[in-house]
Parts: sequence; structure tokens; C-alpha cells
Amino acid sequence: MPPTLASLVHHSALKLTVRAGEDRLDVPVRWAHVSELADPVPYMEGGELLLVTALKLDAEDPEAMRRYVRRLAGAGVVGIGFAVGVNYDKIPEALLEAAREEGLPLLEVPRRTPFLAISKAVSAAIAAEQYRAVTAGFAAQRELTRQALTTGPEGLLGALAAQLDGWAALYDASGAVVAAAPEWAHRRAARLTAEVERLRERPAPASSVVGSPDNEDRVELHSLGTGRRPRAALAVGTAAAPGTAERYAVHSAIALLTLTTERSRSLHAAEQRVGAAVLRMLLAGEPDHARAVAGDLYDGLLDAPFRVLVAEASTGAGAMAGTGTGTGADGDPLGALTETVESAAARSGEAVLAVPDGERLVVLAADGGAAVAACLAHAGALETARTAPDTPGADENALVVGLSAPAGPSAAPAAHRQAEQALSVARRRGRVLVEHEHLAAGSVLPLLADDAVRAFADGLLRALREHDATGRGDLVASLRAWLSRHGQWDAAAADLGVHRHTLRYRMRRVEEILGRSLDDPDVRMELWLALKTTGTEQP
Repeated sequence: MPPTLASLVHHSALKLTVRAGEDRLDVPVRWAHVSELADPVPYMEGGELLLVTALKLDAEDPEAMRRYVRRLAGAGVVGIGFAVGVNYDKIPEALLEAAREEGLPLLEVPRRTPFLAISKAVSAAIAAEQYRAVTAGFAAQRELTRQALTTGPEGLLGALAAQLDGWAALYDASGAVVAAAPEWAHRRAARLTAEVERLRERPAPASSVVGSPDNEDRVELHSLGTGRRPRAALAVGTAAAPGTAERYAVHSAIALLTLTTERSRSLHAAEQRVGAAVLRMLLAGEPDHARAVAGDLYDGLLDAPFRVLVAEASTGAGAMAGTGTGTGADGDPLGALTETVESAAARSGEAVLAVPDGERLVVLAADGGAAVAACLAHAGALETARTAPDTPGADENALVVGLSAPAGPSAAPAAHRQAEQALSVARRRGRVLVEHEHLAAGSVLPLLADDAVRAFADGLLRALREHDATGRGDLVASLRAWLSRHGQWDAAAADLGVHRHTLRYRMRRVEEILGRSLDDPDVRMELWLALKTTGTEQP
């Protein structure tokens, strides 16, 4: 521990005597400083033992001593060492009384003890403390390194928590707790997710000090990683600010976890290259080759029903996730989606294959698994943000996702086409995510609800509407009734309340005006869809 007034008093060679402030001798001494100035406060930093002979002090004036002692205490001076036998044979009563009133320790320094001896004792004690701290820090570093190499991040966190007499936790790129030590700290660390998210918004390296949610300890948060956006974070909780040795341990843990993170990042990039090859084989209809290349890498993902997800950043969004790192960032919606599905899969222990494909992201994830659920939740949050007024960052994080129906390895090409079709529908509808399964359960009409289709329908029916506007017939309604009855003249005429010959005449007029034959099934289909699209199908 650092030197204190008590340790100096007990130093046998100094022969110091306590005259005031006996109950405050456990205060650490940062330095011993000699000054005969009447006001040495401007030259103090706090924590000093001030050594004086009262050469320039009016030491017998009670009021002057009160002001002098009060200023010293306010400046953080931890005590006064007064040399007797130089200018005064004993400590003046005015100074003694002022020190007692202020509670400031006052030490009597005998004539045979030079101030230099006190300064040397303080300096030696500080050096010894620093040496002990450095030695302890190196020992902690060795232990942390050993744990990192033998037991991984979990063992490292355990050693760090023991060194700090506190707790430690590791967070992944999404802000979720990956590991914590001791075990009880997991729940406490999980309550700091919002603070970790705020830290991740700052460029690495970054750190912050926060109070725990229950105010039981002091928590330091440190970002991990060398990229612009941190890939992980470390939290350490202690009862008080860490000392020098503990600080060495924290910095060592940060370095080791950063190395682990960057190594994982390199491995992840290599895994993505393997994943791209596996994906190409699956989409080429070669599932057996894909399994042979993948080996145990995807832990049965290719043998169970999976979903194919195809995502792209919508127009106006920021950078695409084509870096191969899978690192999300503001303005990188594909990177954020990659982080979401991979973190969810890692927490649940399931495999996932995420491959950047140019300006798209292709994901294979277990049907009904955590990765698919996380993707749906992520898309739902973006959908809510997109529709909410004045939502900050909504445009920068714009995303369009298509999700296939469940499929097996042999059906991977079909599942990929389904995901692309769903993606196209999502883009046309202005949706964040569309599932292919939902398309078959609905109507084809919403797929036609865009400006190009409406313009075609309006153009196709315009001549008939203009004819009807003159009052010379009701061709649009007659066409609708005839098409809805599949060309059955009597049934359609009955619906209209006209004679069937009248209806035949009207259909001939439709053909004449449009210049197209109603005997052509393609013409009938186009006219029916035009009526449905423009909303004129109602009587």
C-alpha cells in the first residue's frame, strides 16, 4: 500500500511525533514538499505532507494560523511537518490550536531529522509500492494469459474477477452477455446492456464508468476490437476504483480479449469464404459436395430443415455489407442484420451460414431457430421505426428482406428463388420483410399494386370509360359482369338486367373500341386484372 502519515510516524529513523490530527494518520501521502511561503497553496496538487520551519510565518498569531491551516486543508494537504529547534524550540501554540480545530495532522520533526530524510522515506515507500504494483500486475498478466490460452475467455474472466475482488463480464457485438464471472454476475451484467450499446456507438477504443443498476458497485466498460466499431465489450465491477496492480490486470485483460476478438474475426472471415463455397454448391444442386466441404463446420445445419434469407439495403441506405467481416455499423443495415442473426445463433448454440453476396446478404438458418426469430424481430423493429414519424436513422438503416419456406439441402435452389421472390415483393410493397409462405396464402392482387401496373390498367380501360361517360352505354360494367360469369351470356345478362342480345352487342362494341378479341384468353385475363387493379370491379 502507499505510504501514509502513520507509516512515517512508525518509521524508526525519523523520530516523528504526532501533535494533532491523530485520527487521520491513515491518509496516503503522495509527496513530501518543503515550502516556507506564507501561501504555498498555488503550488500544491493535493496529498502532500508540507514540511515547514515557520521562517516566514506569523506562527504565533492565532487568526493568521487559522487562515493558513484552513487553506492548506482546502488544498488537500494531508499534514504538516514542523521542524523544532530551528526557528522555534517547540511548535507555536497558535499553529497547534489551528491544526486541532481543523483536524489536520501536525507532526513534530526533531532537529536531528532533516527534511531530506523524510522526503527520501516518502519517495522510497512510493517506489516500493509501485514496484509491488508492477510485480503484482505482471503476475496477474501471466495468470490471465495462461487462462486465456488454456480455458479461453471464461477462464480469463474468472482470473480477472479474482484479481479485482469483484466481477467481470464479456459482451458480444450485439451487446448480449457472452460470459461472466463469478456466475452470479451474469444477471447483474445483463442489466447494463443499454450502457454497452451506448459505448458501442463510439469509435474504439472507448471506455466509460457507470454505476451498477442497484448501485452496489462501480462498473467500468471497455470496448474491444481494432475496427471503427467495437466487436465486443468488457465490464468490470469493483467496490472502489482499481489500484495500480488491478489496473494492470484490467489492461492485460483488454489486450488479451482484443487479440481473441481479432483472431475470431480472422477466423470468421475464413469461415465466410468456406460458407460462400458451400452456398454455391447448394444453389448448384450439389448438396453432397456442400456437406463434404462444410464438414462439421455448420453442425448439422445442412441436414435439417432450414430457411433461406436474402437481404439487401434499400435505396438511400448506407454502405453495403460487402466487407466480409459481418460487422454492423451505423448506415450498414446488412452488417447490423448479420450481427443480429449470428449473435442470436451463438447464444442459442445453433449454426448459421451468413454470406455477403455483392450488395446482398444470403443467410441459411435453422427453421424455427433463434436466428430466424431474431431476424423477424429485427425486421419488425425496423418496420416500426420506418412508419414512426421523425425516427432518427430510419433511412440509414433501411433494409429489405425475403424469407423462404422451410427446405432441405436438395431444395436449396428452390428456397433461394423463393427468398428472392419474397424480396422482390417486399421491395414493391415498401415492406422490410416478406415471407414466401405468406404470398401463397394471400391474393395476387397486392403484387400488382404499383404505379406501372395501375398505369397499364388505366390505359387499357380509358377508351371504355370515355365511351361510358357519353351516356351511350355501360361497357365497363357489362365487361365486368361478362368476365365474372366466365362468358356465360344468360347469367351475365341477368346480373345486368338486360337482354342477352344487348349484352352481345355491348361486348362487340368493347372489341371494336379496344381493337382486341375477347376470344383470346390473354385479353380476357388482362382486362379482368385491369378491372381488379383499378377498383372498377364493383358494380
